[in-house]
Amino acid sequence: MNTLTPREIVSELDKYIVGQNQAKRMVAIALRNRWRRRQLDPELAEEIAPKNILMIGPTGVGKTEIARRLAKLAGSPFIKVEATKFTEVGYVGRDVESIIRDLMEIGVNLVRQEEEASVRIKAEVSAEERLLDLLLPTKPLESVGVDYIGPESQAADSTREKLRQLWRAGKLDDRLVEVEVSAGGGVQVMGVPGMEGMEMQMQDMFSKVFPKKKKTKKVAVRNAYDILIQSECERLIDMDKVHETARERVQESGIVFLDEIDKICGANSSGKADVSREGVQRDLLPIVEGSTVNTKYGMVRSDHILFIAAGAFHMSKPSDLVPELQGRFPLRVELSALTKEDFYRILTKPKNALTLQYKALLGTEKVDIAYTDEALLEIARFAQKINEETENIGARRLYTIMEKIVSDLSFDAPDMEQTTVTIDRDYVAAALQDVQEDRDLSRYIL
Repeated sequence: MNTLTPREIVSELDKYIVGQNQAKRMVAIALRNRWRRRQLDPELAEEIAPKNILMIGPTGVGKTEIARRLAKLAGSPFIKVEATKFTEVGYVGRDVESIIRDLMEIGVNLVRQEEEASVRIKAEVSAEERLLDLLLPTKPLESVGVDYIGPESQAADSTREKLRQLWRAGKLDDRLVEVEVSAGGGVQVMGVPGMEGMEMQMQDMFSKVFPKKKKTKKVAVRNAYDILIQSECERLIDMDKVHETARERVQESGIVFLDEIDKICGANSSGKADVSREGVQRDLLPIVEGSTVNTKYGMVRSDHILFIAAGAFHMSKPSDLVPELQGRFPLRVELSALTKEDFYRILTKPKNALTLQYKALLGTEKVDIAYTDEALLEIARFAQKINEETENIGARRLYTIMEKIVSDLSFDAPDMEQTTVTIDRDYVAAALQDVQEDRDLSRYIL
């Protein structure tokens, strides 16, 4: 997926996000630049740093979704963090270096899942053989020093094949077998805010002193098969290689989304709280600029990690950030508030549109929903109206409106016979009548 052109990246983002073309173009170029950098001579590539992006816009317009979908497209480790949960070193709260540690954990899980998928077929074959050994032992049980006493080899092979056919036909699913599983989580170390590094080292030390114990457990054959597959995957995967690949991927293509960055601006700086906010900005500087962070998988450099920051900037402005941090986000894009037309497109165009989600959910009860165009236009008009009259929460307003419209239908669906329900303009108007008439009520309900 890394070979996608900017135009193709924007086209992929269009499947899930309505509008905001300028922001989509900017992140598409940033992703393509990563591919371009990898084509260069290593000496020159080392000098090219990613151009971090600052997204400015109200809540619910697609800032987080753009970054999340971009990471999924690129197959990159991605983490979304709230800037407000970090505090300056010396205060009680999370240390900013934990961002890179958490990103590294995500990278390891991502690579491990890919490795599991690549060895899955081999693991399934081995797991099936081990399962048949549990159902019909064919050799000395060396682990417990017990000699096997059973049918002769040829007869045993025949019985084994019959068991294989029965297992594949699902006729042995409920039979119980004994399998070895981990006994538990071992010694847990209580986390201390701001001291994640020490917690990590203590956990590693205790895991070596008190290794995980195994115990036998009786489970159904279908569950035993899943346990054995997991065990075989762990045996086939080289975790040292996983850690090394994950570290390289985090360093070269990791994406960090810093949300609510406007909340750590000291617009009207007075009081100790604002000093702490500025301290968070100064702590973020080395991470964003490029530094080395100690993780349990080794040292991770943040020089080429892409940082995308976002904020509404209602009470402050980007120039209220400390000058050094402003310079670390050279690309800025403003996302526009959503209009009635945008709401209509959100309800009809994306692959994961809310209308399709409710249709699929109620389809499980054999109730088919059909939406008329007038109904969707009315929902879009009403969403824009409520956003203008109360707090503007963007596309999230559609969640509350749609839930209000289909709540009665969702409740009654299990008791209805197979039917088709048409949601037209009158249906929408009736469902929203009480909140339309009472403006104060709409503030609480929607």
